Amino acid sequence: MEKTKRSTFKLLFYLKKNAVKKNGTVSIMGRITINGQVSQFSTKLEITAEQWDLKFGRVSGKSREATEANQKLDKIRLRIDQCYGQILEKQGYVTAEKLKNALLGTDDEAMTLFSFLEKFNSDFEKKKESGLKSYNTYRKYVCLFNHLKAFSKHRYSKDDISFNEVDCGFVQEFDFYLRNDLGLSHNTIWMYMIALTTVAKLAIRRKHLASNPFDEYRNTKKDRDRGYLLRKELEQLIEYQPLKKNQEFMKDMFVFSCFTGLSYSDIRLLDKSNIQDFFDGNTWIITRRKKTVVPSNVMLLDIPKLIIAKYEGIARNGKLFPMLTNSHCNDVLQEMCKNIECLKHKRVTFHLARHTFATLFLTEGVPLESISKMMGHKNIATTQIYAKILNEKVGRDMAKVSQNFKGLEASLNGGL
Repeated sequence: MEKTKRSTFKLLFYLKKNAVKKNGTVSIMGRITINGQVSQFSTKLEITAEQWDLKFGRVSGKSREATEANQKLDKIRLRIDQCYGQILEKQGYVTAEKLKNALLGTDDEAMTLFSFLEKFNSDFEKKKESGLKSYNTYRKYVCLFNHLKAFSKHRYSKDDISFNEVDCGFVQEFDFYLRNDLGLSHNTIWMYMIALTTVAKLAIRRKHLASNPFDEYRNTKKDRDRGYLLRKELEQLIEYQPLKKNQEFMKDMFVFSCFTGLSYSDIRLLDKSNIQDFFDGNTWIITRRKKTVVPSNVMLLDIPKLIIAKYEGIARNGKLFPMLTNSHCNDVLQEMCKNIECLKHKRVTFHLARHTFATLFLTEGVPLESISKMMGHKNIATTQIYAKILNEKVGRDMAKVSQNFKGLEASLNGGL
């Protein structure tokens, strides 16, 4: 079939002057003409008639309003050119109506935001089931999809969103919805926006999105105080003798994490092959973090060795420990800690043990670089967060330094 020549294709922006709104503005319309066929659409932009440059089909002036409107018109023109090329390549011919429907995302074959996300999540689920992706990350994208669906209903009264509508304004309004309507925390919003950024970048690479809708959006994660146990608190936890078996097991697993730095998901995956004797004569845990796939190698001290020996042969499939679900672990920990005086008012979760490992061994003088390697951090900046909260270590270091000024102190006392 002979392809339509591009010379027959024309796009014109004009004002809908016969429908002036109450505020005195009129809509900017678009008119697609292909081989004499015409199809019109709204750009969803409104200006006063005096602002329109009829000769160039643009908003006149250099004001911020004019600049933003012209940028949106340019994006529409770019998107139409992309849709034209895609339809021409797939079907061999283009009509004005087909092009308009592709632009608005209303044609049968057009990929919309939600159909794209459904496919994205479906592919992600397969990777999750094969062990290539984590369940928690998968749940994050599922929650993002649900929030976007609810937002679309709330803001646009629509069941789906075309990619043409996914622009900088869409991103800002979604942020406002999460922040104001749902009341989500700053870091939770940051997490969802990072996920949506990933989806947008993939859509751009696959030619569904003409430009990056995050160009004008800025958001950074806020550092939170990371909880941890002080050494005296950890000592009281170790000395505590639970009456229930499930509490005894969770106490042991928590202590194991405090002395290895391994997270819940990493401990759950440990098997006998991860325990190896090295040429240095020590026994090590050799593994990769489930979350980042970064190596995490930790020399076993006596306490974690004793815990491994205590539960040897109990777990199935060669695993080291018969781990419970993460939520169950946290419930048992909370119940147990109510019986420990220094912890009864503290929120103790399993992940607190990993933070305790970092602060405990930094306090004991283990270099930051070594802590970072053992914890499997991609960037040492992540480990440095723990160093910021170690007032105890700062005090100890200053106490050491004070010995160097004893002579000056004696001289000062003699002169007073």
